[in-house]
Amino acid sequence: MNLTYITFGGHVEVEKYRYLYFVIMFMVYILIICSNSTIVWLIVVQKSLHEPMYIFIAALLVNSVVLSTVIYPKLLIDFLSEKQIILYQACLFQVFLFYALSCSEFLLLSAMAYDRYVSIYKPLQYPSIMRRTRVNIFLLLCWFLPAIQVAVPIAGNANTPLCNFTLKGIFCNNSVNHLHCVNSRELSIYGMVVLFNVALSPMFFILFTYIKIIIVAYQSCGNVRKKAAQTCLPHVLVLMNYSCLLTYDMVIVRLESEFPKTARFIMTLQFVTYNPLCNPIIYGLKMKEISKHLKILFS
Repeated sequence: MNLTYITFGGHVEVEKYRYLYFVIMFMVYILIICSNSTIVWLIVVQKSLHEPMYIFIAALLVNSVVLSTVIYPKLLIDFLSEKQIILYQACLFQVFLFYALSCSEFLLLSAMAYDRYVSIYKPLQYPSIMRRTRVNIFLLLCWFLPAIQVAVPIAGNANTPLCNFTLKGIFCNNSVNHLHCVNSRELSIYGMVVLFNVALSPMFFILFTYIKIIIVAYQSCGNVRKKAAQTCLPHVLVLMNYSCLLTYDMVIVRLESEFPKTARFIMTLQFVTYNPLCNPIIYGLKMKEISKHLKILFS
């Protein structure tokens, strides 16, 4: 069987700065694992945090750790390697995991938005609506729906002939389509449908839900307004992060030839660093109950 290797062409002076890149990104990866895992551990061990909102937060943070693990180990190996290459089949698998997990984050944020909507709009019915069974179903759907939909175009492109063997990035993402001799119009349309289903639709749903929550909070007493601000603000900040990252990923692929290599490299490192580091900070500082337990843990 012939093995096809893809070369990552997005690294900047890796021969000169390989050890610096490795040390910085290794420390970032350890920090991502430790910070996210600490909050997940708190949610697991503290019974007061065994509520749907915190369960969804724990799922989101676990998702961030897994998504980082899809990218960082290979990236660290490449920094220390003479050639930055990957097997084409492994590259497609990385693309699949990257987009399946990225889209899962939008659906998890949608589940959080629905949870906050029920909590503030229907507080008396909240325990019966957000039962553990329903929460588990939401979690399964958040992970399996994107995986099933993303798998179709990846599988469709698995046997497509390649005319180019160099990616302009430092890990496998949507730009792998530029390697194909001919791009399938049907798969491109299907990809746009998947993007709408698991990213844009959840985003619109989240915005609609939070607008409704803001209206209710504005019309209610100070306590309701304060509760809405405390629980919804972190989710809004995280949604803004994900939206910016999704926009960047889409734009960078479209402007592949026009984008300077160094700027692409720096922005891609920010892309894989910013969100998994920001999530535990946002939820750790902005969520009152989590912040309280963190202070006890580190005091």
